[in-house]
Amino acid sequence: MTLPLPLQLPPQLPLLSLLIFAPLGGALALWLLPARAARHLVALTLLITLAISSAVLFNFDPAGARFQLIERLPWIASLNVHYLVAVDGLSVLFLPATALLFLGSLVASWNLVHDAPRLHYSLLLTLQSATLGIFCALDTVLFFFFWELTLVPLYFLLGRWGATRDSPLAAARYLLIMLAGGIPLLIAFIVLASSQPTIPPTLSFDLIALLAAPLPRSTQTLVFLLCLLGFALKVPLVPLHTWLPQFSLAAPGSLTALIVGLKLGVFGLIRFAIPLAPAAAQDMHWLLAGLGTVTLLYGAVGILGQTNLRIALAYASICHVGLAVLGLASFSAQGAQGAVALLLSFTVATGGAFLLLEFLRQRTGSTDVNGLGGAAKSMPLLASGVLICGLAGVGMPGTSSFPGEFPLILAALQSHTGAGMAALFGLSIAAGGFLALYRKAFFGPVTRPEVAQAEDLRPRERVVLIALIIMIVGIGLYPAPWFDIIRPAAEAWAAGLSR
Repeated sequence: MTLPLPLQLPPQLPLLSLLIFAPLGGALALWLLPARAARHLVALTLLITLAISSAVLFNFDPAGARFQLIERLPWIASLNVHYLVAVDGLSVLFLPATALLFLGSLVASWNLVHDAPRLHYSLLLTLQSATLGIFCALDTVLFFFFWELTLVPLYFLLGRWGATRDSPLAAARYLLIMLAGGIPLLIAFIVLASSQPTIPPTLSFDLIALLAAPLPRSTQTLVFLLCLLGFALKVPLVPLHTWLPQFSLAAPGSLTALIVGLKLGVFGLIRFAIPLAPAAAQDMHWLLAGLGTVTLLYGAVGILGQTNLRIALAYASICHVGLAVLGLASFSAQGAQGAVALLLSFTVATGGAFLLLEFLRQRTGSTDVNGLGGAAKSMPLLASGVLICGLAGVGMPGTSSFPGEFPLILAALQSHTGAGMAALFGLSIAAGGFLALYRKAFFGPVTRPEVAQAEDLRPRERVVLIALIIMIVGIGLYPAPWFDIIRPAAEAWAAGLSR
């Protein structure tokens, strides 16, 4: 008796490739339609991207293999470079979060793009494609390709459609700084690829293979310092942070929301810098913890000296990203889980706050608190949204940031007690600084006719506000579903550091 052959299933649908290249397909389609149809095609493309990212999430099994939905194709065969993409619990949630934030960014700029709309939206979709690629890439060359690809659309989006006269200068400065940051990253990846103990010697850019083959301690030290420098510029860590306040003021809020809401630099530390050089990272825990603590305190104090809400939010993001780095310096599953959860909250809370501030700027022409007094009287919905996003940004219990901040603080207190105490002090200062600015901007007497006559949120903008509130409160009150996805990967991440 012979057993029947198993049912031959069709090949797995390449969900990640569809996700990464769907925005590029939409960008190309823009040039085949009239310019007046550009916004609606972009909206359709972003909704399709959101649907695919949701399908990726539903097909991900937290209890399964660490890396799933793997797609591998030769890319540059002579150098052993592959198109290698996959997701794990540390990255899969960023895909729908990115899709949602880009959709909100489109709503925030819905009626603002009149100059070359097809070019503008093509650049926006290219930026989304590159960002999604960063979260999925498991080949270091492919990751570097997507990392550098984000610079091109950002440069033109800021330089041509910026919010101030200084936007072209801010765009050039941002581009040069990030290009400089790419140099140590590229060197680190080349050192990694050429230092593998294989016979005969072969280049390897495969992250999975690199994680399985620890490097000598001296090589790890070089790789860690190079990666830390490259990613620190994007995080940004003090003293490499100076571009962010200028960017937040020169860029429209819809663009700043993407830069501040998606903390790609911290993701780079989690994905590459620490696990590829675990011994060196733990030897220099003091450096990572010190940079995180200084960044946190500097960002908190920086809020106190601001009068513009956009710059203040930029410093608040610097403060809280310092907490994420400090927590990572514990090299524990708790720290990794808290850092990922906090980064996801950044997408919702801080990104959402910049979208709402863009609505405010469109109505009043400013986000400076000295010219906004009494804004809550004419725009109660907008004022409520900014308050909710701001409270989430400072880690208010019951909001989306608290489930990430709490384990980070615990991890910091257990591994670097003094730094953890300083972090608590800095977070208190940041919260007080935000509330003081909010009170001055939205309460008190109305001093400008633009504020008195301002229109509250329109129906399309109210949808954004409702979505933000649902996510901020929902994640804050019941974070278990998200933590169930993150926890196994965080534990595997921490276990890999002890090999």
